[in-house]
Amino acid sequence: MSESFEFQPDLTAQPFSEAGGLTLRSRFLGGLWGAVVADALGVPVEFRTRAALDADPVVDLRAFGTYQQPRGTWSDDSSLLLCTLDAYLQPTFALSQVAARFVRYLDEAFMTPHGHVFDIGFTTRDAIERLRSGCAPELAGGHAEQDNGNGSLMRILPVALATPYVADDVLADAAQRCSRLTHGHVRSQLACGYYCLLARGLLLGLPLLEAYHRASETALRLYAGPDWASELPVYARILSGSLLHLPRTDIKSTGYVVHTLEAAIWCVLTTSSYRDAVLRAVNLGGDTDTVACIAGGLAGLLYGVDAVPLDWREALARAPELADWFARFADRSLPPR
Repeated sequence: MSESFEFQPDLTAQPFSEAGGLTLRSRFLGGLWGAVVADALGVPVEFRTRAALDADPVVDLRAFGTYQQPRGTWSDDSSLLLCTLDAYLQPTFALSQVAARFVRYLDEAFMTPHGHVFDIGFTTRDAIERLRSGCAPELAGGHAEQDNGNGSLMRILPVALATPYVADDVLADAAQRCSRLTHGHVRSQLACGYYCLLARGLLLGLPLLEAYHRASETALRLYAGPDWASELPVYARILSGSLLHLPRTDIKSTGYVVHTLEAAIWCVLTTSSYRDAVLRAVNLGGDTDTVACIAGGLAGLLYGVDAVPLDWREALARAPELADWFARFADRSLPPR
C-alpha cells in the first residue's frame, strides 16, 4: 500500500452551497480557527468535573488553571492537527511526513504554542515513540480495545478539509489511514471516518441535520463489511439519530473516543451558534479541550469564520502564524477564487 495520497476529484460530489451567505473559504477557515480556539477554551479546566463547571462555568478564554498556561494556549490536540496540516502543505502528502512531524512535536516541541509539550496522552506518546524507532506509519497505532482514546479524532480535521471533492469511500479511507499513526483499532478509525464525512458535509454547505443524517447513512453503508460491522452498535446513538434527543445527563465527556465523538456532535446539534456550541462542550467537564476542539471544528464549519469571536482568535498563542498556515492551507485545498 502506498503511503502517498493521490486524490482524484469526484465530479458527482455534492456541490457547494452558499447557505447562510457563507463562502466555502469562510467555512474552511471557520473549521480551523473554530477547533483551535475551542481547544484553548478547554485547556485551563481540563479534568474539572461537570458539577464544578456548573458552579463556575467557562464563558471566555482563561489563563492558568490545570496546566498553568497563559490565556490562549492550545494543547496537543491543535499541535497534532497543525502537524497534519503542515504535511498537507508539502508538494505531495504522505503519511511519513505526518509521522516525522509528530516525532518533531514530541522531541522538539514542533507546532506547540510556547515551545514545550505540556500535555500528551499515553497512547499517542507510545505510538509516536514507535514512529521514532522506525515503525511503519500505519502500524504504529495501538490496536487493543483500551487504545481507543480520542487522540486521532482530535487531529483528523485537516483530512476532511484537504479533500472536499473526493468520493465518500476515499475520504473515509484517508481518515482511517491517518488514524492508524496513533490509534489503530477499528473503533478509532471509524470515528475518524465518520467525523470527516460529517465535517465535509458541513464544509460543502449542507444544513446541519442533513449533513448529520447523510454522514450516518454513508457510514452505515461504508462500514457494513465484516471488518467493521461489529463496531456499528458502539456508535448506535450517533447512527440512529437518537443522539439529538438525549439530555445532558446522558452525555459523557471522557477521553474515550465514542464518548468524545458523541459529546462533540451533541453540543453542535443542540445549540445555534459557534459560541454556544463550544462553551457547552467545555462546560461538560472532563476532557474539556478535546471535546471542545472537535465540536469547535464542526461549529466553525457550520457557522463560518466570522462566527468565531475575533477577540478569541487574536488572543491565541501564535495567532499571526496560525492565520498564515490556515490561509495557505485554504489556498492549496480549495478551488481558485
